[in-house]
This record gives sequence, C-alpha cells and structure tokens, in this order.
Amino acid sequence: MIKTIGILWRFSRPHTIVGSFISVTALYSIALRINYEAFHWQTWLITLISCLGCNLYITGLNQWADVEIDSINKPKLPIVSGELSRQMALRICLISLGISLVLAVLSGWFFTVLIVLISLIGTAYSLPPLRFKKHHLGAAAAIGLVRGVMVNTGIYLHFHWSMTGAYEFPDSMVALTVFITAFSIGIAWFKDIPDTAGDDRFQIRTLAVLLNRKRAFLLGAMLVIGAYGYMLWDAWQAGNMASLVAHGIFLSIFTGMCFIVDTGKQKSVRWFYMGFWLLFFAEYIVYPFLV
Repeated sequence: MIKTIGILWRFSRPHTIVGSFISVTALYSIALRINYEAFHWQTWLITLISCLGCNLYITGLNQWADVEIDSINKPKLPIVSGELSRQMALRICLISLGISLVLAVLSGWFFTVLIVLISLIGTAYSLPPLRFKKHHLGAAAAIGLVRGVMVNTGIYLHFHWSMTGAYEFPDSMVALTVFITAFSIGIAWFKDIPDTAGDDRFQIRTLAVLLNRKRAFLLGAMLVIGAYGYMLWDAWQAGNMASLVAHGIFLSIFTGMCFIVDTGKQKSVRWFYMGFWLLFFAEYIVYPFLV
C-alpha cells in the first residue's frame, strides 16, 4: 500500500500538486480578507479537490503521451520505470478528470466552464493535433494562460461569487495575476532546460533547444526579475511597505539563485528549478497577508 501511494504521488508530479493546493487556498484566503467573510470549508474543499483532480489529469496525461521522451529526460518517472502501466496511468487520469468535472458542476456553471477550459488546454498541450508543448511559444502561452490568468482570475471570481453573489475583481488581484503569469512563463522555459537531449531528439522545439540552455535561462531570468520589479513598483505606488520588503527579499533570493546555477550541469539546473517553485509557493503564502 505504501509503495502504491508513493508511485501515485510521484506520478502526480508533487510540486504541481502542492502549487495548486497553495494557490487555491491563497485565493480563498484573499477573498475572505477582502469580503470579511467567515471560513466555509465546504466551498474551499470542493474547489480544491476539483482543481487537484484537474491538475493530476493534465500532468498525468503529459506523462502518458511522452513515454519515449521521458525515457531519455526523466527515466525515473513511474510509467517509464515500469512501476505504472500506461493503461493504469490513463485510467487514473480519466478518473481524476471525472471527479474534477463532477465537483465543478456541483459548484456552479462558471467554475464548470473554467475547469472544462483548463482541461481542454491541458489536453491540447500534450496531445495532437495541437500538442502545444512541441513549440516554446505554444507551451509558454498554455502554461501562462492556465496558471497565471485562468487560475487567478477564474478561481478568485468563483470564490468571490460564492461569498457575495457577484463577480468582482479587485486591483490587488490584478497585480498577483500579472506576476504569476510572468512567473508561469518562466516555469515553462526553465523546466525544459535539463531536458534538451530528449526534446531535441523528438523535435520538441523548446527555447532551450532553439537558443541553447544559457540563453533560454537568461531570458527566463530577465522575465522573472521584471515581474518582481513590477511587484515592487506596485507596492511602492500603493505605499505597501510589507509588500515592498517581501518582494525585495524574494527578488534578492531569486537573483542569488541565478548567480549560483550552472546551466551546463543537470543537478544544478534541477536544484534551481525546485528552488524556483519554492518562490512560487512563497508568493501565494505571503500575498494574502499583503492585500
């Protein structure tokens, strides 16, 4: 049983699951603070499980579709290693999607449309004929649109509606949405840097394949530094010293990571990428206290 749970946990791509958990919880917390509402655990929990199911469907489907590429890039993933059959993996994906959609329907038409659209984009990311991941523009657009725009605007509006019966989007959420969109594009570019061998062989035209690892890294770093600069400017304009200090610290940490990483070494790049996700988590953990 423990071994099976471990396999499923690795199949879920844990950093994405944790990211979804933290982002959904943070967005609910922001809605609570803005609307001075009491915590209703049912709304939060149903939304969370639906989002986690959708997340598992998208990340699982990507592994199911990329077995040959992952045999070079990520040989320890459960399908490639033989710990999980492709048939069982697909079954898990479809069950996860089914649970996500059922819970979305119970939550209302707006959230249902949101989950359907995210699921469709996630499907198109991995499967032909669109297969967005085959080109860096399509991949970055899909990830930025989902994790940046659709999650932050859609889920926040869903929570706001559940509390007030209206769809309103505050200025503080605009700043977070812009920042996370840029950050998500950075995720799209950074995640491909250690995978150039398999991507190049199977004609997946990532930025790292087209430009080389170092240039792809520099572009991603400049984008993320610009995003932190935007948050610092927004905090300065609003006179929000807590946000100014927090984002100044995050920017300093990110800049330090950029100076340390060696894009020519797999372990160094993977260390950087996991650290980058920690900054993603940190933004959502801190932001509800800054609005």
